[in-house]
Amino acid sequence: MADSGNMNASAGAADGPASWTPVPLLEEIKEHGRVWEDLASQYGVTNPDPPWKTSLDGICEALAAGSCSSVAAAEKRWLDGKVDRASLDSPLPLLERRWEEDELSETLYQDVPFPERQLLCLAHSLIKRGLVDPDELATRMKAVHERLTAT
Repeated sequence: MADSGNMNASAGAADGPASWTPVPLLEEIKEHGRVWEDLASQYGVTNPDPPWKTSLDGICEALAAGSCSSVAAAEKRWLDGKVDRASLDSPLPLLERRWEEDELSETLYQDVPFPERQLLCLAHSLIKRGLVDPDELATRMKAVHERLTAT
């Protein structure tokens, strides 16, 4: 990131929302995936949150190394321009993830309901950083689908 103190820019989207390019796998999920509201209705589930929501929250927390940890203090020093982004010891700091989620929610995933939108935004950020390979993700998704639909 060019400006370590700029609160409106994140490492994944330093050039603003225009820098977000669609990821084919995530576009396919966005267009043809099923949302929790529909699945819950189909199977008579009354819980408004999907069973994977707590896992999603935990993954976000782990990637940020814990919002209550010393990393949060380091992020504050980064925001104040006192340290460089490279000095933050977390793969996806909380504030960067939230900024990216906000930008992606307003652009590529604006028509996707929450929490599916949050999941797609996180996957997009991880793919853009090279932390997740889209082909490997597609393979794993296929394997999970096969297990779930096996008779």
